[in-house]
Amino acid sequence: MRPQIQNNAEEARGRHSRPRHYTRGLSPLMVRIMVVNSMALLILVGGVLYLNQFRQNLIDERIDALLIQGEIIAGALGESAVGGAEATEIDLAPARQIITRLVGPTDNRARVFATDGRLIADSRFLAGDKRLIEETLPALEAQPGFLEQLEDGLHRLLDGLSPRPAAPLSVDRPGMRGADFMEVSTALEGVPTAQMRMRADNKLIINIAVPIQRFRRVLGVLLLTAQTEDIDRIVRAEQMLTVKVFGGALLVTILLSFFLGRTLVRPIRVLARAAERVRGAIGREENIPEFAERMDEIGDLSRSLSDMTRALYNQIDAVEQFAADVAHEIKNPLSSMRSALETLEMTDKPEVQSRLFAILREDVKRIDRLITDISDASRLDAELTRGEMDELDLAVMLNMLVDAYTTANNRRGVDVVFGDYEAGVFVMKGIEMRLGQIWRNLIDNAISFSPEGGTVKVAITRQSNRIFVTVEDEGPGMPEGAEEKIFSRFYSERPDTEAFGSHSGLGLAISRQVVEAHGGSIHAENKFADDGSVSGARFIVELPLLR
Repeated sequence: MRPQIQNNAEEARGRHSRPRHYTRGLSPLMVRIMVVNSMALLILVGGVLYLNQFRQNLIDERIDALLIQGEIIAGALGESAVGGAEATEIDLAPARQIITRLVGPTDNRARVFATDGRLIADSRFLAGDKRLIEETLPALEAQPGFLEQLEDGLHRLLDGLSPRPAAPLSVDRPGMRGADFMEVSTALEGVPTAQMRMRADNKLIINIAVPIQRFRRVLGVLLLTAQTEDIDRIVRAEQMLTVKVFGGALLVTILLSFFLGRTLVRPIRVLARAAERVRGAIGREENIPEFAERMDEIGDLSRSLSDMTRALYNQIDAVEQFAADVAHEIKNPLSSMRSALETLEMTDKPEVQSRLFAILREDVKRIDRLITDISDASRLDAELTRGEMDELDLAVMLNMLVDAYTTANNRRGVDVVFGDYEAGVFVMKGIEMRLGQIWRNLIDNAISFSPEGGTVKVAITRQSNRIFVTVEDEGPGMPEGAEEKIFSRFYSERPDTEAFGSHSGLGLAISRQVVEAHGGSIHAENKFADDGSVSGARFIVELPLLR
């Protein structure tokens, strides 16, 4: 047994020695709130930043535009750059002039291949194309700043996350031929073809190969090439705009999450610290703070904890008072027994000894009765806490109880009467054994104060959602001002016909405790006759109605 107790003590010390979360600088609850709120934003922005579909749509639109442009240029070449109807080759002078006029103002590159695969015209080397001159000039690169480096790094990261379409390498070398391009070979068969290719710097280009035809005869192929840097710039601009919006939204989200976390975490921390101080404090100067101004779950929690603390203090006070009352009540018969024993040692008279032995026997019975009632009262809280409440019909219960009293025919000849009540009208939820204890206490108390041949009346009524049970006697009533005292522990106001100490004074106190545990109330009052004299006592028990 001792090792088990030691293990429990060590476990309790371990629990108390664990660091409390409310002692940390940043609350885990606040971190969770921030992470959860930011996660949805990150997912949304991540989907926006993943602009592959947007990029592909722009490329598809560019391909469609290039196909139209290529067909227009190829048609112009077929109509204007070819000799008679029987011509088999393209006239280079008109062809170069048409390419310079139609392709020169654009950023596209046009190449013309003959049917044997020779490159016969290239807009890159025609007069008026400034790109060749610009590409030969040395680039003056300025040293990028921090923001530019950050932006470039972000772009590289996004480019790394976005899969590039599989594309063959671009062909751009002296002596290139049409056979180097699969799209040109396909166009020579009369089918316009689009092909994505990859430059040496991993930039995509778009090749459009359109057959140059004259009377359905293929005389060559126009290869129109467009860059995709402008599409990359559009995508990157959208990404950077999204990043800026995301940064602002993330900042607002963090601030709002921090505010929400503070409104939740701070009062919880205050309540936790207060509860810790209450647990370890010697005295009662520490109370649970109430956030009375908050009409939410935090306010409900603080008020519940405050009520629980007050109930705990009240329970401690009740236990202390109960212990003091028990000590006082047991001390009285013990003092009587000690006096009787001391007197018994000093006398040898038989009649005196007989009286002293009688006193000792009565005191022993009184102590036994006190211990029995005290044990029952001390178990009452635990039983009311653990007990399961069932549906009970109070009218049926009281009828059976009164029948038992009538059958028993008590020694003082007091009649206990109860009217006829319909079953199913006075239904409530309760613990049957403890409710029966209330009625027995009240009826026994009424019988003890009733005169011989008197009557104890038991009645039950209902008003709205409450049940009222009354127990009346025809005795002398209660002393003035004793209506509340009689419910105190160990308070006993007994008739003269009963011997002193025959009751412990716990019956009515236990009855009130049981009634309040069932959500009801009990009080006592005197009955008065027509002439104003006291004609008995009345106990009224109020309990909640189930239906």
